[in-house]
Amino acid sequence: MPQTTSAITYDYSELLAAEDAPALQRDTGILPSDLYWLVPRLEAARKEVLDDTAAWNSGAPVAKEKQPLDAGFFELPERLLRTDRVVVDRVVAVADRLAGEVDRVVVLGIGGSYMGARALMEACCHPYHNELPRQRRNGRPRMYFEGNNVDNDAVCGLLDLLEGADDWALVVISKSGGTLETAAAFRIFFQALKHVCANHPEKLRRRVVPITGRTGKLRALARRLGLSDQDMFDIPEGVGGRFSVFTPVGLLPAAILGLDVLALLKGAAAMNDRFRNAPALDCPPLAYAGMSHLMELRRGATIRVLSTWGKRLEAVGLWYDQLLAESLGKQCAGATPLTVVNTRDLHSRGQQHQEGRRDKLITNVYVEQCQREALRIGHWETDEDDLNQYAEKTLPDVLAAAFTGTNEAYAADGRRTATIRLPRLDEFSLGQLLQMLMIATVVEGRLIGINPYGQPGVEAYKNRMVAILRR
Repeated sequence: MPQTTSAITYDYSELLAAEDAPALQRDTGILPSDLYWLVPRLEAARKEVLDDTAAWNSGAPVAKEKQPLDAGFFELPERLLRTDRVVVDRVVAVADRLAGEVDRVVVLGIGGSYMGARALMEACCHPYHNELPRQRRNGRPRMYFEGNNVDNDAVCGLLDLLEGADDWALVVISKSGGTLETAAAFRIFFQALKHVCANHPEKLRRRVVPITGRTGKLRALARRLGLSDQDMFDIPEGVGGRFSVFTPVGLLPAAILGLDVLALLKGAAAMNDRFRNAPALDCPPLAYAGMSHLMELRRGATIRVLSTWGKRLEAVGLWYDQLLAESLGKQCAGATPLTVVNTRDLHSRGQQHQEGRRDKLITNVYVEQCQREALRIGHWETDEDDLNQYAEKTLPDVLAAAFTGTNEAYAADGRRTATIRLPRLDEFSLGQLLQMLMIATVVEGRLIGINPYGQPGVEAYKNRMVAILRR
């Protein structure tokens, strides 16, 4: 496992204020008395999360207010690394087989059934992975995501791209198989794939990989189409869709892309170890949940801005938007998540964050080390753009200056920020980050008395949509 220097950190020092600080700082920050109130509640929430995991593992009955209890996600990384390693080995084997047989993979899924995989692709692959020749992709397929909407023209566009080609495969992800957007897309794309695999039923079978629950419509349909249980992957019981990134839901697409799924799981397991053992305010998931809760409760920060510094983390932010909104946005509670990408969005939302309503907590996600050689601005003989004064500066220098300057400006006006720092953008860091945010979401649910599992609001829209279509 990578050394502890690869650990991500959560720095909330800019949220703190002294009891005798000037009014602006005191009235917008977290005071020592707030922390004194918070720590025992965080310890109780940690115990509750661990007790929930033990109850789920034992199969013991749980109280009505705890149902559903999808606590199986927490220990999943350790199980896959140890007792269930065969699942990981099979994921890698199927991924390598597909990579050897096809050049394009279409992943069908919605919500947590695709957002984690997309986040991993954008964070860990080449930014233009799909545009590179196969050799530059290390022999791995291109990847496209559909079944996450019902945009007719977007689906047609992807079908246009695949038309006549014999080099693509389908990964379809749905725990129940009852999500209409994904189910409709599967019918459409399966028919297209069946057409190009005409008279080759074995080829068709090898080109379709369902990831689904052990029972349900998708599994039944897959069997009807001639696929056996060995051709499918299970979504484990006790793991909800938005918590499923470390199941085959996220691992198979990641492995198809050639990502190191073991490093991903090791990062998540390392975060679990910190959650179990670190003091509350030194534990990233607990501290993050606690500070976010205090800023909402005591300072009215009902909007959570995840400020990602770099384009490759935007999909991580969108994954987290769904995780937080669907987990805690219930019973007239829950903060509103918002992802921004800087410096891009400083030119669209920066004004509002600097001088708008004081209802926002800004959490930066900042990567310390870029993967490629740093590009210099460079010197020109003519200097119409007045950039020669920065000729020796690099793009990472500019980003760092923007990061520091933005946070200094916010701090001067009592606009509070915290920062999650990643040593580098790789699978081990992403494993830590995703697990940290999932644990923190569950912890905050227990702090505010909201069951973080289940999705009653989503089910309401599904039921009404189906009823309208049947009219």
